[in-house]
Amino acid sequence: MSYDRYDAICKSLHYGTLLGSRACVHMAAAAWPSGFLSALLHMANTFSLPLCKGNALEQLFCEIPRILKLSCSDTYFREARLIVVGVCLGFGCFMFIVVSYVQIFRAVLRICSEQGWHKAFSTCLPHLAVVSLFVSTAMIAYLKFSSISSPSLDLVVSVLYSMMPPAVNPLTYSMKNQELKVALKKLIQSFFCQ
Repeated sequence: MSYDRYDAICKSLHYGTLLGSRACVHMAAAAWPSGFLSALLHMANTFSLPLCKGNALEQLFCEIPRILKLSCSDTYFREARLIVVGVCLGFGCFMFIVVSYVQIFRAVLRICSEQGWHKAFSTCLPHLAVVSLFVSTAMIAYLKFSSISSPSLDLVVSVLYSMMPPAVNPLTYSMKNQELKVALKKLIQSFFCQ
């Protein structure tokens, strides 16, 4: 998405040629192996664990940290390996997004008209909002202190990071639609004016 926004704003005259089917295939070819590698590492770690504390999780999702707690073997190196790979993959994606948006904002700041600024920011801000929501809730889920960890809190946080971004996506990306804005404004006014 950040590359799409970059091309749409910084290279708008060449957008059709730059973001054709070939570019989409290249982007998918870059994204799929990293997701496959991450899933393969998680699966290999999970299936090679000896479980001695049962196989029932007090969780809605079958997440790796919960499965590691059921293991009777030392899982420190397994966790460290997964964290290093996950951080490297996530950091690479995050840096690509940051570099793309720095270029976008540099191009937007060179635009003289207020209408151009509004159009550029309304194109970029929904994507940044969704990415920020996903990254912040995932960081809270996986980087919180174990001293504040409880099954109910873990459940709430995992639901937040896995269900909240996809649920908010349609609303976030459709806020450019004028009819939706009017309907949402009427709904909020009717809610508060009762």
